[in-house]
Amino acid sequence: MLSCLRRGFDLLRQHHKRELDLAAVPKDCEETYAMLRRADSLGVFQVESRAQMASLPKMKPSKFYDLVIQVAIIRPGPIQGDMVHPYLRRRWGLEQPVYPKPSPEHGHSDELKNVLGRTLGVPLFQEQAMRVAIVAAGFTPNGADQLRRAMATFKHTQGVSMYRDRLVGGMVKRGYDPELAERVFKQIEGFGSYGFPESHAASFAHLAYASSWLKRHHPAVFAAALLNSQPMGFYAPAQIVSDAKKHEVLVRPLDINASDWDSTLEFDLGSNDQHALRLGLRLASGLAEEEGRQIVKTRRSGNGSPYSSVEEVARRSGVSRKAIEALAEADAFASLGASRRDAMWDAKAIEHDIPPLLQLAENFLGEAGLIQEPAPVLPAEAKGQSVVLDYAATGLSLREHPLALLRPTLSKLGYHDTNFLNTAEPGTSVRLPGIVLMRQRPGTAKGIVFITLEDEFGVANLVIYTNVGERDRAAMIGSGLMVAEGKIEREVEHAEVPITHLICRRLIDRTDLLRSLNTAQPNLDLGKVVLGRADEVRRPHPGPARTKAKMPTSRDFR
Repeated sequence: MLSCLRRGFDLLRQHHKRELDLAAVPKDCEETYAMLRRADSLGVFQVESRAQMASLPKMKPSKFYDLVIQVAIIRPGPIQGDMVHPYLRRRWGLEQPVYPKPSPEHGHSDELKNVLGRTLGVPLFQEQAMRVAIVAAGFTPNGADQLRRAMATFKHTQGVSMYRDRLVGGMVKRGYDPELAERVFKQIEGFGSYGFPESHAASFAHLAYASSWLKRHHPAVFAAALLNSQPMGFYAPAQIVSDAKKHEVLVRPLDINASDWDSTLEFDLGSNDQHALRLGLRLASGLAEEEGRQIVKTRRSGNGSPYSSVEEVARRSGVSRKAIEALAEADAFASLGASRRDAMWDAKAIEHDIPPLLQLAENFLGEAGLIQEPAPVLPAEAKGQSVVLDYAATGLSLREHPLALLRPTLSKLGYHDTNFLNTAEPGTSVRLPGIVLMRQRPGTAKGIVFITLEDEFGVANLVIYTNVGERDRAAMIGSGLMVAEGKIEREVEHAEVPITHLICRRLIDRTDLLRSLNTAQPNLDLGKVVLGRADEVRRPHPGPARTKAKMPTSRDFR
């Protein structure tokens, strides 16, 4: 994220004439916190995961220290230590913080309140665990540091019993109630294997706030910086671009005469932040960075003369035929009036090594061409084919969403969409199709799997309990397009925005519907080749070898 923010600040300087760095990002921006309370945090550092998005509307951050706690509390340790719900109930005012007290002769009654007051009586940070040991149990500073070091190994060693005896025994000796003393130790034990130092959480919160501010006030800059920093985070370029469009950023396609290697910004008063996002050549799967930059460099040289044909790109830049094919597949020549199929035909016809006799003969007639045969008249692509080929070449499409093309078929089958999911009453039965974006199986979830689906209207969060996951394992793991049947569960109380989940009772693999979009190339499997299994991360290919792009997700089953 540091590199992403640096790129974002560079774009701000270039296009908005504004000098910013981490220290100069405006503080205490209410609009930024309001965006986070809506869980509008795709791409934002540390708070973009599904668990964080579900927590933000309930946590309702309004100041910086709220973000410090947000970063620290949605972790395996605090969840295992049963700290999340007590903290939220106290934050909502449903219960009062409880601070165990020693006997009057052993210390001040507020000694633990002074340690745990900022976190409402819930120990969240390593420093707090050390202070509790010193203040309440009589540990020396060195002994408290040994406790901090030992916490990470509690699950793997027998040290837990020794420290329980020392901490609980020390607190009871000073007059603390044994049951409350045991509860304090259980909390410390629970988060010990993944407890943050407060300074660590504050540093992460600083980056979370800076990236949130950039997303809120300069969404085009933020999207460009994210795209140019891939691979990183939970989301693939397709979701980043889709999110930018939802924030009213105009997105322009990859173009041989307009795109740089990186995604860039172009002045446009009709776009949010007065700049449109131009996709970069880096998104063309299989295009080596060296050749991509060479194409841009050549275009800028010679008074910035634009390319006029596929052949001219090959002749002027000298890049390989495979590089030209990668750009043709990405539909980068559309602005020249060349369809993807025409450009692919020209790319495959390019001959850098023209036979000497033919070259000698053509020299009498003028400059030798690299394309040695006339182009045929090729049929136009169907809508579905164009979308499939866009995903195959760049990992995204600026045309219609695949499910928008399938919607007539899906409606006939009695399937719903995310608009229905988000407006129907809780408890309503739903049959929801969607492209699988993400699969997660946290170690703290007792085998429960969380899946995120996407259709043309938005995303849906699925909850798959162990019995359903075991029965429908093949669909759960292998689907490109999944149909989830279940009931709606929605949290409204104490949340800034409704939090909706689909509790699944059945999973069905309908990747076959995606394959039907690509009628002209039945061997190109959109479910596997384009969308992938949603447990793979797409990375820019370093060399000229052609690879099929996938529509990826990240951190699945982690």
